[in-house]
Amino acid sequence: MEAYPSMSSSMSSPPHAPLSMEVPKTEVQSEDREEKPEKKNKSSCGRYAFQTRSQVDILDDGYRWRKYGQKAVKNNTFPRSYYKCTHQGCNVKKQVQRLSKDEGIVVTTYEGVHSHPIEKSTDNFENILSQMQIYATSPFDSFYQN
Repeated sequence: MEAYPSMSSSMSSPPHAPLSMEVPKTEVQSEDREEKPEKKNKSSCGRYAFQTRSQVDILDDGYRWRKYGQKAVKNNTFPRSYYKCTHQGCNVKKQVQRLSKDEGIVVTTYEGVHSHPIEKSTDNFENILSQMQIYATSPFDSFYQN
Protein backbone atom coordinates (compact mmCIF):
# COMPACT_ATOMS: atom_id res chain seq x y z
CA MET A 1 0.00 0.00 0.00
CA GLU A 2 1.33 3.44 -0.90
CA ALA A 3 0.95 6.51 1.27
CA TYR A 4 -0.02 9.95 0.07
CA PRO A 5 -0.19 13.17 2.10
CA SER A 6 -3.78 13.81 3.07
CA MET A 7 -4.30 17.52 3.73
CA SER A 8 -6.37 17.87 0.57
CA SER A 9 -3.22 17.52 -1.51
CA SER A 10 -2.40 14.73 -3.88
CA MET A 11 1.34 14.27 -3.84
CA SER A 12 2.76 10.76 -3.70
CA SER A 13 5.19 9.57 -1.08
CA PRO A 14 7.28 6.48 -0.49
CA PRO A 15 5.53 3.31 0.66
CA HIS A 16 5.27 2.80 4.38
CA ALA A 17 4.72 -0.24 6.55
CA PRO A 18 2.97 -0.21 9.92
CA LEU A 19 5.33 -1.20 12.71
CA SER A 20 2.88 -1.64 15.58
CA MET A 21 -0.56 -0.81 16.87
CA GLU A 22 -1.49 0.00 20.46
CA VAL A 23 -4.86 -1.31 21.60
CA PRO A 24 -6.92 0.99 23.84
CA LYS A 25 -6.78 0.07 27.52
CA THR A 26 -9.95 -0.35 29.55
CA GLU A 27 -10.06 0.80 33.13
CA VAL A 28 -11.29 -1.63 35.81
CA GLN A 29 -13.47 0.07 38.39
CA SER A 30 -13.53 -1.01 42.02
CA GLU A 31 -16.95 -1.72 43.55
CA ASP A 32 -16.09 0.03 46.84
CA ARG A 33 -15.53 3.43 45.20
CA GLU A 34 -18.06 6.22 45.50
CA GLU A 35 -20.35 6.77 42.53
CA LYS A 36 -19.18 9.88 40.70
CA PRO A 37 -20.69 11.46 37.62
CA GLU A 38 -19.11 9.87 34.56
CA LYS A 39 -16.60 12.04 32.80
CA LYS A 40 -15.89 11.57 29.13
CA ASN A 41 -12.76 9.45 29.13
CA LYS A 42 -10.50 9.74 26.08
CA SER A 43 -9.96 5.97 26.03
CA SER A 44 -13.72 5.31 25.99
CA CYS A 45 -14.13 6.74 22.49
CA GLY A 46 -11.36 4.57 21.03
CA ARG A 47 -7.78 5.71 20.81
CA TYR A 48 -5.38 3.91 18.47
CA ALA A 49 -1.72 4.62 17.78
CA PHE A 50 0.19 3.42 14.73
CA GLN A 51 3.94 3.55 14.30
CA THR A 52 4.92 3.77 10.65
CA ARG A 53 8.32 4.04 9.01
CA SER A 54 7.95 6.92 6.54
CA GLN A 55 9.77 9.95 5.18
CA VAL A 56 6.56 12.03 5.19
CA ASP A 57 4.68 13.08 8.32
CA ILE A 58 1.16 13.05 6.88
CA LEU A 59 0.16 9.60 5.68
CA ASP A 60 -2.91 9.16 3.49
CA ASP A 61 -5.52 7.13 5.32
CA GLY A 62 -8.33 7.97 2.88
CA TYR A 63 -9.90 10.75 4.97
CA ARG A 64 -9.52 14.52 4.72
CA TRP A 65 -7.97 16.35 7.65
CA ARG A 66 -7.66 19.97 8.77
CA LYS A 67 -4.66 20.95 10.86
CA TYR A 68 -5.76 22.91 13.91
CA GLY A 69 -2.60 23.06 15.97
CA GLN A 70 1.01 22.18 16.59
CA LYS A 71 3.12 22.29 19.70
CA ALA A 72 6.59 21.47 20.92
CA VAL A 73 6.77 18.37 23.08
CA LYS A 74 9.08 17.83 26.07
CA ASN A 75 12.05 15.56 25.42
CA ASN A 76 11.37 15.44 21.68
CA THR A 77 12.99 17.47 18.92
CA PHE A 78 9.92 17.07 16.68
CA PRO A 79 6.63 18.94 17.20
CA ARG A 80 3.25 17.21 17.53
CA SER A 81 0.58 18.21 14.98
CA TYR A 82 -3.17 18.05 15.63
CA TYR A 83 -5.81 17.34 12.98
CA LYS A 84 -9.62 17.09 12.80
CA CYS A 85 -11.62 15.21 10.20
CA THR A 86 -13.21 17.72 7.80
CA HIS A 87 -16.45 15.75 7.26
CA GLN A 88 -19.39 17.65 8.77
CA GLY A 89 -20.47 16.06 12.06
CA CYS A 90 -17.44 13.76 12.34
CA ASN A 91 -15.49 14.35 15.55
CA VAL A 92 -12.45 12.17 14.86
CA LYS A 93 -9.09 13.71 15.69
CA LYS A 94 -5.54 12.59 15.06
CA GLN A 95 -2.11 13.54 16.34
CA VAL A 96 1.05 13.10 14.29
CA GLN A 97 4.58 13.13 15.68
CA ARG A 98 7.99 11.68 14.85
CA LEU A 99 9.85 9.62 17.42
CA SER A 100 12.89 11.36 18.87
CA LYS A 101 14.75 8.02 19.18
CA ASP A 102 14.18 7.11 15.52
CA GLU A 103 13.24 10.04 13.29
CA GLY A 104 12.23 7.64 10.50
CA ILE A 105 9.17 6.55 12.49
CA VAL A 106 5.93 8.55 12.50
CA VAL A 107 3.44 7.92 15.32
CA THR A 108 -0.16 8.64 14.30
CA THR A 109 -2.76 8.52 17.08
CA TYR A 110 -6.45 8.44 16.19
CA GLU A 111 -9.18 9.38 18.66
CA GLY A 112 -12.76 8.38 17.83
CA VAL A 113 -14.55 6.53 15.05
CA HIS A 114 -15.48 8.09 11.71
CA SER A 115 -19.23 8.55 11.19
CA HIS A 116 -18.93 8.33 7.39
CA PRO A 117 -17.23 6.26 4.68
CA ILE A 118 -13.77 7.06 3.33
CA GLU A 119 -13.98 10.26 1.27
CA LYS A 120 -11.06 9.82 -1.11
CA SER A 121 -10.19 6.85 -3.23
CA THR A 122 -6.90 5.98 -4.84
CA ASP A 123 -8.77 5.85 -8.18
CA ASN A 124 -9.14 9.64 -8.01
CA PHE A 125 -5.44 9.99 -7.31
CA GLU A 126 -4.50 7.72 -10.21
CA ASN A 127 -6.78 9.82 -12.44
CA ILE A 128 -4.99 12.99 -11.33
CA LEU A 129 -1.60 11.38 -11.98
CA SER A 130 -2.65 10.31 -15.48
CA GLN A 131 -3.83 13.87 -16.20
CA MET A 132 -0.50 15.20 -14.96
CA GLN A 133 1.33 12.81 -17.28
CA ILE A 134 -0.77 14.00 -20.21
CA TYR A 135 0.06 17.64 -19.49
CA ALA A 136 3.70 16.83 -18.83
CA THR A 137 4.12 14.97 -22.11
CA SER A 138 2.07 17.28 -24.35
CA PRO A 139 4.79 19.97 -24.78
CA PHE A 140 7.26 17.24 -25.75
CA ASP A 141 4.82 15.81 -28.28
CA SER A 142 4.70 19.12 -30.15
CA PHE A 143 8.50 19.41 -29.88
CA TYR A 144 9.04 16.02 -31.51
CA GLN A 145 6.50 16.71 -34.28
CA ASN A 146 8.53 19.66 -35.61
